[in-house]
Amino acid sequence: MPPLRIATTSLAAQLSQMTLSASRPRLLPSIATRELGAPAIRTFTSTSHRLNWLIPKTGETRKSRKGRCRVPTGGSMRGTTVVWGDYGLRMRDHDRRISSSQLRIAEETIKKRLRGMKFRLYERVSANIGVYTSGNESRMGKGKGTFDHWATRLAVSKVVFEIKGDLHEQVVRDAFRLAGNKLPGLWEFVKKGDPPKMGITKVGVNGITAEDLKRPRRKLPLGPLEETAARLPSASQL
Repeated sequence: MPPLRIATTSLAAQLSQMTLSASRPRLLPSIATRELGAPAIRTFTSTSHRLNWLIPKTGETRKSRKGRCRVPTGGSMRGTTVVWGDYGLRMRDHDRRISSSQLRIAEETIKKRLRGMKFRLYERVSANIGVYTSGNESRMGKGKGTFDHWATRLAVSKVVFEIKGDLHEQVVRDAFRLAGNKLPGLWEFVKKGDPPKMGITKVGVNGITAEDLKRPRRKLPLGPLEETAARLPSASQL
């Protein structure tokens, strides 16, 4: 019986038939791709498609200072109302610095309470402030210390979590109550359409307007320049 014939090709022909292209990972289609009907294909990258809100995208170029929470002295009411969801969790006592681990525990508490339900959770803050600590009983003047954890500066009356979905109000209240117990400070439950707050005062309730809150509390006495300008005749009289 004659031996079987094996088709042999040159090495150059085999290399020409080989390709180095790999299949690209598929992700969930975005809103733009759904509207345009284009396939949801993402180029190769080592980062995740959903950024982590508990860790900044890039590190710090220099060590951040402790700082103080921003106080809206100009009458700002930004971030005190529910924007995207139906219900929200808002701070109601005073400003604090909250660590990323505390925010993560509060987020996990909400998701655990609403397990099996259809909802979408919005995080309104970002832990982008680095906290550095030094060891116990260390002498002064040896530097700021090493990195310990990420944190965020949260001003008073700011909304931290928002939720939207086919949920009952009492269920969401219970989930936010459990999350507020995990976070430092006092928290309150708010709904979409509730009045904003300027500081710790609700605007539009009991006849209180933003103009009333912006006006000075007491009339300041006139200085020597103001008194002199008041005694001078105006240009229309001349």
